[in-house]
Amino acid sequence: MEFETIHFERGNGIARLILNRPEKLNAFNVLMHREVAAALDAVEADESLRALLLAARGRGFCAGQDLSERNVDGGPLDLGETTRTYYNPLVKRLVSLKIPTLCAVGGVAAGAGVNLALACDIVVARVSAKFVQAFSSIGLVPDAGGSYWLPRMIGQARALGFTLLGHSLSARQAETWGLIWKAIDDDHFKEEVEALLAQLAGAPTRGLNAAKSAIRAAARNTLEQQLELESASQFECGRTQDYKEGVTAFKERRPPRFTGR
Repeated sequence: MEFETIHFERGNGIARLILNRPEKLNAFNVLMHREVAAALDAVEADESLRALLLAARGRGFCAGQDLSERNVDGGPLDLGETTRTYYNPLVKRLVSLKIPTLCAVGGVAAGAGVNLALACDIVVARVSAKFVQAFSSIGLVPDAGGSYWLPRMIGQARALGFTLLGHSLSARQAETWGLIWKAIDDDHFKEEVEALLAQLAGAPTRGLNAAKSAIRAAARNTLEQQLELESASQFECGRTQDYKEGVTAFKERRPPRFTGR
């Protein structure tokens, strides 16, 4: 598939969706939204895929919305239409993918760029990367799920300070706060990202999907509801070929060979 604003490829069970507007710090415009949506269509339709990488080219991961598309002199803008049409569906699709998603932040992530990363299951970043909720500098509120993710991940006090002050957060601090999974030394970043992708692509895919769905549901469920969800999930996972393979491999004292079925 040929795209103008992203690079997309598939192989060895891994889909790689790479934002490719480095001259704009990979800020989103309408075309990028449409091309990312098309790539995710392909991911959802391909049953051979078992992991998705979201990354970017250049020195920035994603600067959020491309403000050069905004004509503030032409009268009031309906920015809510933009979020409803583009960002909200994108966040929902990333969260609901049936394969694990890994976001590799190789540079600055700002505004919606931060929040789209947080929609992925696992986020890693170069030590040199930075995160900033840039909305306060232009009089807006966090979108793309930012107001949802931040208090749940880092607590209300930190979410408010991070958002209202607009200070940048280092990758190390983001790791300490629990905003991301891991900050990785720049020299080993690509190597560790590839190792994580290989691990995810070789894992029991349906079990991972059930696990991430259960963890995401916990914020809205009571304990009783969550226990019932766990039981229902165990019932489904216990009927998979991967569960049978996992138990057989354990008994035979060998590494399991999962197929995602």
